[in-house]
Amino acid sequence: MSDGPVAIVTAASRGIGAACARTLAARGYRLSLLARSEGVHALAAELGGIATAGSVTESVDLEAAVEKTLAAYGRIDAVVNNTGHPAKGDLLAIDDAGWTQGFALILLSVVRMARLVTPVFLRQGGGAVVNISSLWAVEPHLDAPVSSTLRASLSSFTKLYADRFGADRIRMNCLLAGFVDTYPVAEKFAQAIPMRRVAGAEEVARVAAFLLSDDAGYITGQSVRADGGLTRSF
Repeated sequence: MSDGPVAIVTAASRGIGAACARTLAARGYRLSLLARSEGVHALAAELGGIATAGSVTESVDLEAAVEKTLAAYGRIDAVVNNTGHPAKGDLLAIDDAGWTQGFALILLSVVRMARLVTPVFLRQGGGAVVNISSLWAVEPHLDAPVSSTLRASLSSFTKLYADRFGADRIRMNCLLAGFVDTYPVAEKFAQAIPMRRVAGAEEVARVAAFLLSDDAGYITGQSVRADGGLTRSF
């Protein structure tokens, strides 16, 4: 793996992030993992990569992860922007802090990461980014007001980024995940899924790996759904 492509994966210590890390490692990527949990170090060691303890909401932690990646590998080929979940609650009951934290978590973290890695991609002649998002980006739901609002914004930023850097062979896509088995899913949602089951985290990870790969080399600026057919809009 000494000459394999290099990927940064955020919120990588568990759930979809960890599944993405394992999937990419199996496909020959050299990994740089970022997560708040100290468990990120054990996963990085298991997969032969490096780790940074920190949060995607902190610009200094993102900077540290990128600098550490370049110091270790000398390049960055791919990024998986994965995050935790923002505040929930009744639409107007969520306070300013909940909305501000959601903005930093879902949207600003991706903007900041883009600022850091895009110069690297430009020097190398290309790169790819996948933003792990949610089905609520296309079908907003009152169960998740902050997520619905800001993930729609993330899709817009992704399209703008693709417009700006597509000619430089730099791609960015959103992966709109449905309900995943890494957290409890309300029965009303589980029963509405046409496939009658929630996704395994590894199923989402395989879509992310595809979007980063050369097989998806002509796909950019898109919001690709992996939701078991749950969303109904075209």
